[in-house]
Amino acid sequence: MTQHSARGYLFVVLAGCLWSTIGLFMRALHDGFGFPALTLAFLRAGVAFVIAFVFLALTRRELLRLTRRSILLLMLYGAIGIGAFYFVYAQAIIATSVTTAVVLLYTAPAFVALMAWRAWREPLNRRKIIAIGLAFVGCALVARAYDPSQLSLNSIGILFGLGAGFTYALFTVLSKAGLKQFSPWTLMTYELGFGALFLLPFLNPTSFLPLTQPSMAWLYILGLALGPTIGAIAAFNLGLRNLPASNVSIVATIEPVMASALAFILLGEQLELGQIIGGAMVIGGALLLAASADATQTESQARREK
Repeated sequence: MTQHSARGYLFVVLAGCLWSTIGLFMRALHDGFGFPALTLAFLRAGVAFVIAFVFLALTRRELLRLTRRSILLLMLYGAIGIGAFYFVYAQAIIATSVTTAVVLLYTAPAFVALMAWRAWREPLNRRKIIAIGLAFVGCALVARAYDPSQLSLNSIGILFGLGAGFTYALFTVLSKAGLKQFSPWTLMTYELGFGALFLLPFLNPTSFLPLTQPSMAWLYILGLALGPTIGAIAAFNLGLRNLPASNVSIVATIEPVMASALAFILLGEQLELGQIIGGAMVIGGALLLAASADATQTESQARREK
């Protein structure tokens, strides 16, 4: 393992650990202060953008310069990869549980494989089909499809969880493409800014009332912005820069494991046996897809070297 790849793995592990705390911050801000999901998504992106922008303005101002064409691209990245993703994920956490939401989030690799099949004509080999099947059957178990009464109660939350997986897949694809054109710091800062701007028209001004009174709310918001937002995105982008996307996907599966452990210890969340099996299937599907992508990349490289 080279020094660059070792550093890349450390960055991805750090990103996964930081992302695993998102649910704790979201639950604290929603349950303790009444913030709805849309407001939480806006505050997360908006506060993080202000911090990142001020930091770059003081230290690396050249990274804030953009062309007209790059503005349009970053607006798209921000709207989908940050705005939409942050909202549906926050809503999934609130409507279901931290553990359920983070497991459903890891249907993202299956969505990437399906998008690549439809949009870029990438073939679906046996390994990919098995992995996609594992992901969605596992998703059904996590959603407790074996108990129709519970499934009907949680159907909206499950849909938001799947929406989080879909938008997270788009975030990963867009980030990989964006890193070919922008510095990780430029990409992170403007994604956050345009993501917050995208959410702004949909906000209810009264949802910000808890911020007008002295409370711990600002401390939680700053923690959410600095840790699982700025810190995690920066670490993820730095890891993505030094590693193949498939390797990043494998290492990043530390997130649902850590998030489930934290939710169990700090929030008392528990899963039934069927949900645990389903969660293992979703993560297994993600690992299988990542391994498939890695094998394809190795074969392509071998053919080029002949």
